[in-house]
Amino acid sequence: MKHIYILLFAMVLMACGNSEKQEEVILESEEHHDEITITKAQFEGEKMAFGGLEEVDFYDTVKVNGMIDVPPHNKSSVTTFVGGYITKTPLLIGDKVKKGQLLVTLENTEFVELQQQYLEVSEQINYLKSEFNRQKTLFDEQITSEKNYLKAESNYKSNLAHYNGLRKKLQMININPASVEQGRISSTINVYASIDGYVAKVNVSNGTYVSPSDVILEIVDTDHIHLELSVFEKDIMKIKKDQKILFKIPEASEETYEAEVHLVGTTIDEQTRRVKVHGHMNNDEENFIVGMFVEADVVIAATKGMGLPTEAVIEVGDDAYVLVLEEKNGDEFHLEKIKLDLGKRTETNIEILNSEILKDKQIIIKGTSMLLNESEGGHSH
Repeated sequence: MKHIYILLFAMVLMACGNSEKQEEVILESEEHHDEITITKAQFEGEKMAFGGLEEVDFYDTVKVNGMIDVPPHNKSSVTTFVGGYITKTPLLIGDKVKKGQLLVTLENTEFVELQQQYLEVSEQINYLKSEFNRQKTLFDEQITSEKNYLKAESNYKSNLAHYNGLRKKLQMININPASVEQGRISSTINVYASIDGYVAKVNVSNGTYVSPSDVILEIVDTDHIHLELSVFEKDIMKIKKDQKILFKIPEASEETYEAEVHLVGTTIDEQTRRVKVHGHMNNDEENFIVGMFVEADVVIAATKGMGLPTEAVIEVGDDAYVLVLEEKNGDEFHLEKIKLDLGKRTETNIEILNSEILKDKQIIIKGTSMLLNESEGGHSH
């Protein structure tokens, strides 16, 4: 019986010893799980770089959408007061034009008829004016009757009104009345640019008939482009004049540009429940195009905090880590994985709430994509 007790006691001791050894293996494995070793060749091949914590501006923002636009007075829809056939259209979309530059030439027999009427009335007006003055003199000297004087006055003033109306019509279609009075009658008229800018649309070609309601060309002056943003009703009370706007043109560039709130709308669109916000840009040198879609963040508050570049932070599930240099041994870098508490984010940086544990540490801030798998997998040789 003694032998049996001794054997059982020995088995219990052996079991306890194995458990301690297993625990040591687990602890050692867990300890190695927080370490990564990379070679100098890997470091250079992945274009890695060391860096440290920096003080960064972090923003509370309202996300909005909108477009690049220009004020109404910087757009011009080119039309004609009298219909006609296009005989000359020298411009293409994108052409730059100056105010007063020839845009298109139109031809129509109506132009000739209008000038004929004006010429006839202008000839009559001289006679009627002389007759009116003669009748006035005779009436003043009581030589003629008041009836004759009033008839002469009526004929002269009605024809004068007709004359002035035709004269104004000629000026509106860019025909010089003085030239018509000298007998020079044209079957064509020219349409000129009313503003400086660029041709945005061309809706005609040679031979096209255009009526007074048709838009021939559209010109846009891009010297005063701005942001036209739409803000949801729930956010509009947060938007104030002079707040900073950070915006992107997602279809054209990943670069972030700056603007500021200039005007906040005072009415809500009944269909979309949005309010228009007008922003002035700080990037006048950029080649923005009217109509570009923008994604923007309106900064409603700003704070400073210790942060790292977004690329430096390795996020696995709900956890986030960085890799810091523990020691350099020859051509090998021994890195330690440190868990982070994250705060606010910008496009390029993430706030580190437990930044004190990274003070004076050399941190991998670039080239972490390869290390993501290493950090998940444990120790690397």
